Amino acid sequence: MHRLYEFIRRHPALVDGLWALVLFGLSATWLLTLMSHPPSARSLGQGEVQQAASVPVILALCTVVALRRRAPEKMLVLAVGTGLAEVVTGAFPVPANFALLVIVFTNASRNVRWASRLALAGALIAPVVHTLRWPNKGQDVAGAVLGTVFMTVTFVLAWVLGDSLRTRRAYYAQLEERAARLEKEREAQAKVAVAAERARIARELHDVVAHNVSVMVVQADGAAYVLDTAPEQARKALETISGTGRQALSEMRRLLGVLRTGEQGEGGEYVPQPGVEQLADLVEQVRNTGLPVDFRIEGTPRPLPSSVELTAYRIVQEALTNTRKHGGPDAGATVRLTYGPDDLTLLAEDDGRGAQRELYEVGGLDGLGQGLIGMRERVGMVGGSLDAGPRPGGGFRISAVLPLRNTT
Repeated sequence: MHRLYEFIRRHPALVDGLWALVLFGLSATWLLTLMSHPPSARSLGQGEVQQAASVPVILALCTVVALRRRAPEKMLVLAVGTGLAEVVTGAFPVPANFALLVIVFTNASRNVRWASRLALAGALIAPVVHTLRWPNKGQDVAGAVLGTVFMTVTFVLAWVLGDSLRTRRAYYAQLEERAARLEKEREAQAKVAVAAERARIARELHDVVAHNVSVMVVQADGAAYVLDTAPEQARKALETISGTGRQALSEMRRLLGVLRTGEQGEGGEYVPQPGVEQLADLVEQVRNTGLPVDFRIEGTPRPLPSSVELTAYRIVQEALTNTRKHGGPDAGATVRLTYGPDDLTLLAEDDGRGAQRELYEVGGLDGLGQGLIGMRERVGMVGGSLDAGPRPGGGFRISAVLPLRNTT
């Protein structure tokens, strides 16, 4: 049974052709039977002309069944024309008229509105026309009305079944389209999430590596310079390098721990993300490299969202790192952290010679750093604003306003 269904599903045109042959055989047999019994034919009002007209009618209706899937609208028009020809010529209705039911169902199941409406109109009109054109002389009025109603219900039921099939197909097509759209949206969201995660990791790596390595390079250069003349200073510089390296390793472990989703509880605890409370240590570390920093906190400190704390810390870290890179030997820096009613204002500026704004924004001559791009991304993620650029009197100035929503 399953194989038969698969065959029918794969070869619908062939199946329709077979049904057309069956219908042609039944109709031809019916017509030959009528022609071999002249009295019965005459009793039904059938002459030789009417019987001869039945031949092309049979052929046309069998063609309707054979081609109903390939050209349903054209076959509907052919069926209507054939039915009108039957009425005009008086050809006796043969079993091939079953094609009218088939073509009504077929067009009701399609999405061509005019064809579906024409099929419905034909389903309502055809039984009445049949009763009036070919009345049964031995039947009373009640029997004729009952027969007409029965045929009308049959035709309308065929149309309803076809329309239900059309509705079900449209529903399934809509479900498939929605599923495909959701799949595309999930893929797009996944790509966006991957891109955002890559950008976040790039920012974290830049902030951790650029700052700590910069401190280590400055201290290593200083230690090499005073190694022979001031061994004690060289020793302190080496201690700073060691401490900075450990700090960089700790932050790298934290970052790797975040990447290993679900493994924080298995591989040990990682260092928490830095915040405003660690700014004093950051400033002190920078001061030890020889860069004077004036650091002040204004307003009343209070708990902040972790995203705001990390953003503030990274902005100060990036600003001081770039001051060491581009400020020159006599540069000094100022850092102000101001707690407002609804926001946290951050000011970081220096009085050095600064760098070209383009180089600052792309992070260096190689164009591989993050610079202001990373700052703007961080500030944008918390809904804040960033203003950065050269100072009128020299140096560079970075000002950020971070809103304090959802504070506790």
